[in-house]
Amino acid sequence: MNPYEHGEVFVTDDGAETDLDLGHYERFINENLTQNSSVTMGKIYSNVIEKERKGEYLGKTVQVIPHITNEIKQKIYGFEESNTDIVITEIGGTVGDIEGLSIIEAIRQVGLEKNPEDVLYIHVTLLPYISGSNEIKSKPTQHSVKELQSFGIKPDILVCRTERDIPDSIREKLALFCNVRKTSVIQNKTADCLYAVPLMLEEEGLAREVCNHLKLEKYIPDNSKWETMIENIRNIDKNKVVKIAIVGKYIKLEDSYISVIESLYHAGFANHVKVKVDLVDSETITKGNVKDKLSIYDGIVVPGGFGNRGIEGKIETIKYVRENKVPFLGICLGMQMAVVEFARNVLNLKDANSAELEENTKNPVIHIMEEQKGIDKKGGTMRLGAYPCVIKEGSLAYQLYGEKEISERHRHRYEYNNAYRQQLEEAGLKVSGTSPDGLLVEIVEIEDHPYFIAGQFHPELKSRPNKPAPLFVGLVKACLK
Repeated sequence: MNPYEHGEVFVTDDGAETDLDLGHYERFINENLTQNSSVTMGKIYSNVIEKERKGEYLGKTVQVIPHITNEIKQKIYGFEESNTDIVITEIGGTVGDIEGLSIIEAIRQVGLEKNPEDVLYIHVTLLPYISGSNEIKSKPTQHSVKELQSFGIKPDILVCRTERDIPDSIREKLALFCNVRKTSVIQNKTADCLYAVPLMLEEEGLAREVCNHLKLEKYIPDNSKWETMIENIRNIDKNKVVKIAIVGKYIKLEDSYISVIESLYHAGFANHVKVKVDLVDSETITKGNVKDKLSIYDGIVVPGGFGNRGIEGKIETIKYVRENKVPFLGICLGMQMAVVEFARNVLNLKDANSAELEENTKNPVIHIMEEQKGIDKKGGTMRLGAYPCVIKEGSLAYQLYGEKEISERHRHRYEYNNAYRQQLEEAGLKVSGTSPDGLLVEIVEIEDHPYFIAGQFHPELKSRPNKPAPLFVGLVKACLK
């Protein structure tokens, strides 16, 4: 998946590679989602073709309706077998897009096949504000709803994205022309804090409308912890700022590092400080300019990635933070480059590299372990999803996590080469976390440093606003010092 096309690749515990939307969902609902929570049309068509090849359709003509639509419905109905009360299904794209027509038809059929009180259609739409005439226009929403109705779906609730408060006259107009109750026109205004949106929608009555339609027992939700969190975020002293740079190679699209950015914000909430994040292109960093580019920052994050581009800039960055005692967090490729940098500049193995980046390097401090199950030499598969990590007591990692065994999510092919482990540790790059069998190195750190730690995993994927990832909390705390 190309980060410039999809943004960040989000990985679930069970190893599904999905787009960044699932990351947002996990951060808001605090539920670990699975590969069943992400469905693409590629998967749907692939499943249908495979079933046809196996003869499951008994030689019948395979068509969009009913075969494709049935496969889509099955993805939704599959949750009936699990411990799930409510399934929220986002249909991406725009009403009328050719790519989404079979999905729209499938969810129309769901509404017919299930009881009316068991299916709810929520249409998210835009109410543009025209500054010249100082008015909110409802026409795009009216046309969108009309298009949806032409496909046989009547929205029960309209969630309207808007920059301004929706006047009563517009609500009444939308209710009349879109065939919904006025109370079902929900304002979704731009919030001062992303995580305040659920409370804003609660005030608008979205949950009330949903519960009424689905005939769920009425109850008063307990949002007190979330409210306290939002209040604490809003009370952070705006003049108390920590500046952190993410030195990466996909910086043209901020969404490429969205979970890393959000994790830094979460860590700021925990430390009661505002975190300002800048994206710095690793391709532009050289030995001659690294100080000029990075000296303004309190801390540095080197995130994951693939391929040769920008690698030398990442290595120069890590050398700079190591020698100048700047708080540093390395993630996945960032951890691997920390090992390469240390081997080159401390062990004096000048040609040290990762076998991913230079196949014939004489000192492959990062390599593919051929005996490792599930990974082949061609790199056709990766270590994906959650894996356990045992942390060494007394280490920085142990102080941060406060427990001996953790579980974090991975997405990589190459590993720390144990043949260099003794040399690296004796020189000061300590291994503080490994797989339970001790074979795979998961965390490295430097003791004589304010904060230098790097993990083979992606801690940002499990960070939540009310439960931030420990490695990020530690980084921001070190930056404050």
